[in-house]
Amino acid sequence: MSAKSPSDLRFPYKSDRLKPLRAFCQTTRLGSVSRAAEALYVSQPAISLQLQALERELGVKLLERSGRRLVPTREGEVLYALATPLVEGLDGLPAAFRREIGGLDAGELTVAANSSTILYLLPRIVDLFRRQHPDVRLTLQDAITADGTDLLRSDAVDLVVGSMVDVPGDLSYAPVYRFDPILLTPPDHALARAKTLTLEEIGRYGLILPPKRQITYRLVDQVFQQARVPYTVALEVGGWEVIKQYVAMGMGISIVSSICLDDSDGARLATRSVSEWFPPRTYGVVVRKGKVLSPQARAFIELIRPDLFVRRDHEDAGHSER
Repeated sequence: MSAKSPSDLRFPYKSDRLKPLRAFCQTTRLGSVSRAAEALYVSQPAISLQLQALERELGVKLLERSGRRLVPTREGEVLYALATPLVEGLDGLPAAFRREIGGLDAGELTVAANSSTILYLLPRIVDLFRRQHPDVRLTLQDAITADGTDLLRSDAVDLVVGSMVDVPGDLSYAPVYRFDPILLTPPDHALARAKTLTLEEIGRYGLILPPKRQITYRLVDQVFQQARVPYTVALEVGGWEVIKQYVAMGMGISIVSSICLDDSDGARLATRSVSEWFPPRTYGVVVRKGKVLSPQARAFIELIRPDLFVRRDHEDAGHSER
């Protein structure tokens, strides 16, 4: 079907253009008609009809199936970028109005983060936010998945603070903090005393790593696989504090991010940089593209990265979207 020119477009549903656009945005965001129907409290046939009408009037295919998900076509991506701010702005107008009237003296804010981020990165930021905005009800939601994007997409949280490697097209990631990779061993370990390190030497000892679904495991595995160096995993266990304890007990060695280390670890653990082989980890703010952030969310982000909302010129790359 050939695309119609803008002057040819006629919407039979002019009295309520928001419905088909809302149906399209929800279907694109959630990846299925059924989930969009649940989110909008309407029937699946109603969503399907609205999508068909929108495609018919625009003269292009907006969605296509990729595996189990519906994903936008090139034209669909353009419409999604244009429509999302409009739909969310109108849907959120009453709440946004109340928030602006009330300012930052009240309201709620829910931030998703994994346990490591909550434990090591957020305490100072949370403490400062609570002192500056004591009337805002702040909730830290432990991420269900490693990166918390499921909570962000379902609007269960306002924003995510964490680490991302591959950023989906519907999200924006602004890295703020950078942490180097560290080899962790007991103080009397052979690698702690070695004058030089090689990846082959590291691979000869059993590694204690987070579960396979975690970014750290995938990055470590990728490095060894690309270098074609064999290695063994002695133990998979969640939580940096548990990993540090098990390494200190002599159960194995580990590759950790320096985010989890402090001065008190020096008495029981030996650390060496392995940045020659392993990439650093960044942590920052993740938001959903087109989402209108509340004053509370903006105030929290400002404490993490004060310049995030400063307008940048075309030469500044800004935050990462890929």
